[in-house]
Amino acid sequence: MREFDYQRANDVPGAVALLNADPNARFLGGGTNLVDLMKTGVERPDRLVDVRELPLDQVESTEDGGLRIGATVSNSDLAAHPDVRRRYPALTQALLAGASGQLRNMATVGGNLLQRTRCGYFTDVASPCNKRVPGSGCPAREGAHHNHAILGASEHCVAVHPSDMGVALAAFDAVVSYETADGLGELPLEEFYLPVADTPHRETALPSGALITGVTLPAAPVAARSRYRKVRERASYAFAIGSVAAALDVQDGVVRDVRVALGAVASRPWRARAAEAVLSGAPAGEASFAAAADAELAAAEPLPDNAYKVKLIRNLMVSVLTELTEEAAR
Repeated sequence: MREFDYQRANDVPGAVALLNADPNARFLGGGTNLVDLMKTGVERPDRLVDVRELPLDQVESTEDGGLRIGATVSNSDLAAHPDVRRRYPALTQALLAGASGQLRNMATVGGNLLQRTRCGYFTDVASPCNKRVPGSGCPAREGAHHNHAILGASEHCVAVHPSDMGVALAAFDAVVSYETADGLGELPLEEFYLPVADTPHRETALPSGALITGVTLPAAPVAARSRYRKVRERASYAFAIGSVAAALDVQDGVVRDVRVALGAVASRPWRARAAEAVLSGAPAGEASFAAAADAELAAAEPLPDNAYKVKLIRNLMVSVLTELTEEAAR
C-alpha cells in the first residue's frame, strides 16, 4: 500500500472542505471496501478524510412516519434498530445477509451505498477494465462473467453492484442526502446510480466533493410486510448471485400495493417497475407473480455463462411474493 495522509474531520463542512482541498482525497467511513481496494492498488488516494466520528449516527422517525438514517450509522446498528425491524423488515434482512458480524460492525450506510463492484477484472490492476481505466475494454464479456449483469448492462461493462442494503432501499423509494461546498442536496436512489452506458467509470450522480449525510425512507405501510431473499454460491458470507426485496399488500385476494427490487442483476440496485405494473390490481397468485417476473425479465440480455440468472430471478420473485401472500392470509 502506498503512503497517504490521514485527517479526521470534526464536522460536515470541515469534512467537505478537506476533500475539496485535495483532488485525490477520499472519505473514510468503516473502510471495509476502500481499504481493500487500496491494498490491491485499485484506489490510490493521497489523503483519507475520516468521517466516522461525525454526528451522523442516528436513526430518527420523520413526521410522515418514515425514517431518517445517518450516513455513519453502522450496518449492525441499523439492522437491530426496532423501527427498522418493525417498519422495514426487508431492510434488516438485507443487512444481516450482507456481511459477517465483524464487517457489519464497521461498515456504514454511506459507505455501503458507495461500495465498488467485486468484478475480478476490476479488482485486478493487471487486467483492462473500463470502470477502472476508461477505454481499456471489458474482458468480462468474453471471460469470467457467471455472476455478472443481465439487465441494464452495455458493451462497456457488465459488472453488478454488490450491495444488499441498496436493494431494500431501492424497493422503498429511499432518498440520499448529501452536502457539498455549495450547500445541501438530495437524490432519489433511482437517480443516485448512473446507467452504465459508455461511461461505467461514472457510477453515481453525486456532485464532485459531496459527502453523503444520510438516507431517508418515506412512510410506506406496505413495507411492514416485506422480505429480502438472497441466493449465493455458499451458505456462509458471500455476495449474491441473485436477490429480491419485495413488499406486498393484498386485500380480498387482490394486490393493492407492491414493491419489488432486484440485486446482483445490474450495475445498480434494480427497481422492478415493470413487474410492479403487472401486479398492481391483479389477483394475488402464482400466475400473476410469474407474469410479473416475465415482464421484468423480458429486457434481460444474459451472456453465455450467466443465463441461469433469468430463471433464478424468476423463481425467486415468484417464491418471495407467494410467501408474502400466504403470510398475509394467516
